[in-house]
Amino acid sequence: MTVRVLVVDDDALVRAGLTLMLDGAQGISVVAQVADGSGVPAALDAHPVDVVLMDLRMPGVDGIAATRTLRRRFDPPAVVVLTTFDTADEVEAAMHAGASGYLLKDTEPQRIVEAVLAAAAGEPVLSPRVARRLMDSTARAGGSRAAARAALDLLTERERDVVAAIGRGASNADICRELYLSLATVKAHVSSILLKLGLENRTQVALLVRDAAQR
Repeated sequence: MTVRVLVVDDDALVRAGLTLMLDGAQGISVVAQVADGSGVPAALDAHPVDVVLMDLRMPGVDGIAATRTLRRRFDPPAVVVLTTFDTADEVEAAMHAGASGYLLKDTEPQRIVEAVLAAAAGEPVLSPRVARRLMDSTARAGGSRAAARAALDLLTERERDVVAAIGRGASNADICRELYLSLATVKAHVSSILLKLGLENRTQVALLVRDAAQR
């Protein structure tokens, strides 16, 4: 199945380069591109999209606002942020808005292709530098530990097992092997977890696990 991509970036050369690169990758097709977040709703109305490759800092509607808006849609596409900026505030804002991935524009082309495919499969993707930023920001978020632990207490024991695995970066297939569950059961647990916690994706679950584990 072809993964359909919407590219959102205010730089025409970047849009053209990403389109050329992704259209040349097996299993991916760029179905539309827009110059800022204000064009995203119309593009999604006009084209079925699986993954949105989203810049952050754009004139008009920025990437955070655009991500937050599109994630409210029925059956929304996954969002992978692709930006030059990697401050902890921007990374966390993007994750909490509903992005399932965050890459920097100096990421190797093949890694971007892999990230798009992973996001379409429901897997979170972070560049190594961004992952370090999130870990470094843990000390600043100490007050969220009690809230995170209270949220996790809403889950069943088996759901907490699944959450712990997600926090370690495990895929659904990994969780199946680790917990001796069928894929359908794992998917049902993940859906229940997201619903109970009021979260959009696995990346937000991993952030919650990180907050709960703080000392």
